[in-house]
Amino acid sequence: MNPYLATPAGKPRARSLGIRFQGLPGEWNAITDVPGVEVGYTTLISGDDVRTGVTAIHPRGKRDHGAPVAAGFHSQNGNGEMTGVSWINESGTFAGPIAITNTHAVGIAHAGIVAWAVRDHPVLADTWLLPVAAETWDGYLNDINGHHVHEHHVVAALDNAATGPIEEGSVGGGTGMNCYHFKAGSGTASRRVRHESDSYTVGVFVQANFGSRRELTIAGVRLGTELADDDPMLDYMLAPPGAGSVIAIVATDAPLLPHQCAAMARRVTSGLARTGTTGSHFSGDLFLAFSTANEDAFTHTGYGSLRFVSWGEMDPFFDAVVQATEEAVVNSLTANEEMTGRAGHRTPALPRERVSQAFK
Repeated sequence: MNPYLATPAGKPRARSLGIRFQGLPGEWNAITDVPGVEVGYTTLISGDDVRTGVTAIHPRGKRDHGAPVAAGFHSQNGNGEMTGVSWINESGTFAGPIAITNTHAVGIAHAGIVAWAVRDHPVLADTWLLPVAAETWDGYLNDINGHHVHEHHVVAALDNAATGPIEEGSVGGGTGMNCYHFKAGSGTASRRVRHESDSYTVGVFVQANFGSRRELTIAGVRLGTELADDDPMLDYMLAPPGAGSVIAIVATDAPLLPHQCAAMARRVTSGLARTGTTGSHFSGDLFLAFSTANEDAFTHTGYGSLRFVSWGEMDPFFDAVVQATEEAVVNSLTANEEMTGRAGHRTPALPRERVSQAFK
């Protein structure tokens, strides 16, 4: 099965609809194209009202012993939560895995990372650990106040993480999420970047839960008004259309300074804008970028050294973030089906045939 066109479970990806995107993807067109990066899910769907889960991302794989990665953070709008950000802004680094879940389970995700580290990486846990846990709100489809996510679900997602092609849509932390009032959730894409004689990868993962229907734009085609006929969320939401959140994780094996990682995180904003959003005041839009290069640079005592791409050569990497972010959002929409959840709330799926016709 062509990983550009379908997920491992056979769910269609955006390119299967004839949508063309800029840039050259990696082997799987996923954040896991960055060497070492692993992604795992715990998906919780039960009864009429449990539609949630956990996503885990290991920057250098779950067997890594926690050497810090260079990192940078950007908040497009702060109506959300990502833990560990104070230290990232202070030091330009973080250590350990990332977990993404729903808003009311972010503390559980934080505790789950600690529990996993205590079991599998006790030296890291005993020395010092400030986990990165992030969230978006799934309360339209999920019983968000029911405490359905527990530490063992977080640990399971961390344990399940693997490289290779990954699932998208209603999986992991994205299970109960919506984007542009269509069913969405987890999405990913990647781009290859040449720098001098070297080849690097930039991968993006999004938990997409933002945007109003009228804004939706796909590969430059404004489709929101044309696809506005089935929008049950419009009658429910207490906040204005467009409320929600998006978490984006940008990974690369290119050697970057922490400030360059922050600059990469800022470019997520441009990728989201290509899909139509102008950024709601009621949306928590938080982005983290990291570089897996320079593995030993932040663990030495005395003097350390960093190899990095010249600032003047960063534009191709910025292009890659924008392109991969745009495609990751559309993948989260395409690899999905209609879902009904809490209190009978329904979110329709992106009408793939109508979208495909728009590009014919």
